[in-house]
Amino acid sequence: MSHAKLDLNLLSALRCLLAERNVATAAQKLKVTEPAMACMLARLREHFGDALIEPVGKRMALTPLAEGLVQPVGDILQRIDATLGQRPVFDPAQSRRHFSIVASDYVMQVLMADVLVTLQQQAPGITVELRQPSPASLTQLDAGELDFLIAPEHFVRGSQSACPLFEDNYCAVVDRNHPDVGASLDLPNYLLQGHVAFHNQGKPYFESWFECTHGQARRVEVMAHNFSILPRLVVGTGRVATMHRRLAELLAQTQPVKLVALGFETPKIVEVLLAHRYRELDAGGIWLRDMIRDHARALSQPR
Repeated sequence: MSHAKLDLNLLSALRCLLAERNVATAAQKLKVTEPAMACMLARLREHFGDALIEPVGKRMALTPLAEGLVQPVGDILQRIDATLGQRPVFDPAQSRRHFSIVASDYVMQVLMADVLVTLQQQAPGITVELRQPSPASLTQLDAGELDFLIAPEHFVRGSQSACPLFEDNYCAVVDRNHPDVGASLDLPNYLLQGHVAFHNQGKPYFESWFECTHGQARRVEVMAHNFSILPRLVVGTGRVATMHRRLAELLAQTQPVKLVALGFETPKIVEVLLAHRYRELDAGGIWLRDMIRDHARALSQPR
């Protein structure tokens, strides 16, 4: 079996077929005709001496050999993309690069908004897409579909390069005129409150930590799908929202709310910048990573 018969087009077709498990869908994804994709599948089957994709009941499934090819084929193409994408000189003022970054609305508010101001000043031709985190974000980063992912450190795994950005902690937020909550909330009083909580595609980290640590759930009366709306949802109510202190301090400047210390131990938050390790030599990526890191270093400590 000679690798000389496999060109880059066939490797790309193989990666797409392994992901989609469907000739028609893979053809659409790679913008080729269905007969052309079927021909490439036939060549791949001949090369490997294996069906690669075969019907199992009413669906198409990967053969054991194909299952074993998914990671190494993706790995090879990532190396090739990283190598071919390198440029000896990166001039931000002249660049027309496009970057895709996944970050929560919390990170967008406390960090990325200021980064984008500097970016526009230094590199007006660069465009950025900011995406909300999803269960697919890590997979997209591994596949090279994202440039960066900013996330809590417990998302870090071996296939990515991780750079710590900043730390934060939790506090409670209540209506400014809340009659029953003072400067702090101990655990018994905290549990007595009705809560506004963040929830997005699965149980949030704080909720999981709280149940694991204290053996009971909070009484959540309202669930919201972004962090920035939490203070607004306690205004005029007796409810409590638990949120990142940096964001709470920022939003309290424009909302009639007050910050309340939590009188029990909560986990520390460490946000990190994740990038695929094969992009560590990309000059443009290095430049943007350093800008994000510099802004993170300049953040004042939350009070």
